[in-house]
Amino acid sequence: MEKDKTFILWFDQLGIDDVGLVGGKNASLGEMYRNLSLRGIKVPNGFAITAYAYRYLLEKSGIEQKIRDILSDLDTADMNNLAERGQKVRTVILNAEFPKELKDAITDTYSHLCKQYGEHCDVAVRSSATAEDLPDASFAGQQETYLNIVGPGMLIEACKKCFASLFTNRAISYRQDKNFNHFSIALSIGVQKMVRSDLASSGVMFSIDTESGFKDAVFITASYGLGENIVQGAVNPDEYYVFKPTLKLGKKPIISKSIGDKKIKMIYSEDGSKPVKNVVVSKHDRGRFCLTDDDIVTLAKYAVDIEDHYSEKAGHLKPMDMEWAKDGKTGDIFIVQARPETVHSQEDKNIIKKYVLKEKGNVVIEGDSVGELIGAGEANIIYDVHDISKFKKGQVLVTDMTDPDWEPVMKIASAIVTNRGGRTCHAAIISRELGIPCVVGTINGTKAIKNNQNITVSCASGEIGYVYDGKLKFDIEEVNLETVPTTKTKIMMNVGNPSQAFELSFIPNEGVGLAREEFIINSYIKIHPLALLHYNELKKDPKHAALIEKIDKITEGYDDKKEFFIQKLAYGIATIGAAFYPKDVIFRLSDFKSNEYANLVGGTLYEPKEANPMIGWRGASRYYSPKYRDAFGFECIAFRRVRDDMGLTNVKVMVPFCRTVEEGKKVLREMEKYGLKRGKGGLEVYVMCEIPSNVILVDEFSEIFDGFSIGSNDLTQLTLGLDRDSELVSSIYDERNAAVKTLISQVIKGAKKNNRKIGICGQAPSDFPDFAQFLVEQGIDSISLNPDTVIKTKIKIAEKEKSLAR
Repeated sequence: MEKDKTFILWFDQLGIDDVGLVGGKNASLGEMYRNLSLRGIKVPNGFAITAYAYRYLLEKSGIEQKIRDILSDLDTADMNNLAERGQKVRTVILNAEFPKELKDAITDTYSHLCKQYGEHCDVAVRSSATAEDLPDASFAGQQETYLNIVGPGMLIEACKKCFASLFTNRAISYRQDKNFNHFSIALSIGVQKMVRSDLASSGVMFSIDTESGFKDAVFITASYGLGENIVQGAVNPDEYYVFKPTLKLGKKPIISKSIGDKKIKMIYSEDGSKPVKNVVVSKHDRGRFCLTDDDIVTLAKYAVDIEDHYSEKAGHLKPMDMEWAKDGKTGDIFIVQARPETVHSQEDKNIIKKYVLKEKGNVVIEGDSVGELIGAGEANIIYDVHDISKFKKGQVLVTDMTDPDWEPVMKIASAIVTNRGGRTCHAAIISRELGIPCVVGTINGTKAIKNNQNITVSCASGEIGYVYDGKLKFDIEEVNLETVPTTKTKIMMNVGNPSQAFELSFIPNEGVGLAREEFIINSYIKIHPLALLHYNELKKDPKHAALIEKIDKITEGYDDKKEFFIQKLAYGIATIGAAFYPKDVIFRLSDFKSNEYANLVGGTLYEPKEANPMIGWRGASRYYSPKYRDAFGFECIAFRRVRDDMGLTNVKVMVPFCRTVEEGKKVLREMEKYGLKRGKGGLEVYVMCEIPSNVILVDEFSEIFDGFSIGSNDLTQLTLGLDRDSELVSSIYDERNAAVKTLISQVIKGAKKNNRKIGICGQAPSDFPDFAQFLVEQGIDSISLNPDTVIKTKIKIAEKEKSLAR
């Protein structure tokens, strides 16, 4: 029988070109089973019930005309009209009698699958529409999935339900919006051996960052049990990022891990009433990662191989969206679905759009941000999908979680807020495709937000999404990168927040001139390193019980508290390093003042009270001090991991507030103890030039450091002899003062004479374009700017370079 006139095709008979026969999902499974198994990627075997079988059913049972009649007066804008017609069509299909020849073909093929995997083979039954996963339409979850289906009777019943699911309310509405003809699309069904992830874990992964479109990271989500909970957004999963370029070099570049609460898991049901059920996950398991580092690296390699294969076939980069499952019996990891990513792959990367809030508001609730947009409107809290007819266009949808049944109202919402779900759940995928802001995983957004309350939903501040009270003003700034001039002077960026790094990397830049540890320590670690170093001693003392409780809560999932600090810092450094790889990323060692360190959890136990911390125990002087050097070791270990284990050798280390040359030598000796030796493996060590002594002794500092970065804030303070934190003398503070500019000019000349790189990372060039032009006149190598000033300052610098060239 011809391929397009057969009811059944095994996966090994299918390829990506067979979408018209078996839909996108099944064609992709066949493509992987045939081609990627050879590369070591495990795909469970199975077969497709073809689109021809679906059309045969409609024709032989005589129900196609009935369906056409029911849909003749369809109005998807009228929720009641849509619901009524959808229900009628599904009933017609469910009541249709399967032709004997079709039923026999399905059950006979299932019997052959049982011969491969054993009697009573458990299978997943998934729909696969023939227009599914086209480049601009994800069809995410449009049709149904049935898990742990065992035996021919259950299989035929699941197939009927799958065929009927082509006409769920959301699928009808979605096709109407995308201008797909209901009868030009057919449904194929995939029948695939189940992976026993109910005994382990499963999840979704992308070969691209889903929020920014950054193409060099694999993004993995994971939770316990079968995968439907993650896809539906029923759980807040663990999240992992892996850096692709150095993964390909044989490194283990897990650049980020964050733990999700994973409150429930879907497992096989033993009572016979339903094939699967949800159960509560133990507190112990919720508090730990559900994947090992080896599992994460294996998945990332799978993602890279799958993306490479599909890109090669397409003739261009084709980022992929994949579902995976780990078998709890064998420990093997399988890919159970792969489809093209449908949002960022369609974007014009020459246009940068930035959403900016123009006023401050009170935060009502926060969660995980999806995308970088902002939206505002009246909150409409809906708990049950049967109440979506009450939703009005332009309102903010606030609910527990969404599934495809919610799509008819999601497309008319100004924003979406959910209690549950992670960045790869249904709500996240659809909101990205629709281009609306979405904050997921708020835990109790439906309680914190009041019904009919005016709110603003902002995803424009990195990984945390905020819901503000009231409708706040915001602007949309748009820049065409093709109009931005190139400059001889290297324009770098100041970056502190790892969660914004991928997005910032799209702004024209030559790397990062100043990356700060302080944001990572304040936001991700929050605990004084010495409190973690001395955790076991503190735990023995009852007076520190409250402190220990706080530390335990923050460090959940980490038995070794020192490792918590090192790993979190390494992830923050690595994320920024990866975002700008292979360009230079100059990372400054921690430069908290003692009063700032004291604000960290447990900090008051270890920090002195200084009259003027600004010029006290800070920067280099801490690193070799017997009171702090063991904690400094945490930083060194983190940097060594980033460079050696993850392969991010573009990361350079910078020493702040180094008062004397001898002090610089002491710091370098401390770093060497932890394997960070200047020159080894190409490691460059820079020094901040922010003290007059750095300028005066530029020749001597040049002997022990590879470059300088001018910190104009502190250099101004110490040149003019004023406290930059004091409003009493703030009128005198000016980086453009002649004395400050003289020192800057002098140190640029000195660095050039010693063949050392020199740049500036202070605030002045970001605030004053004329100051940036002055630096160009002096011949500075690089200027590092705040991200929001890069483009406008770059234009000014290009003008200055042009005038100097005349």
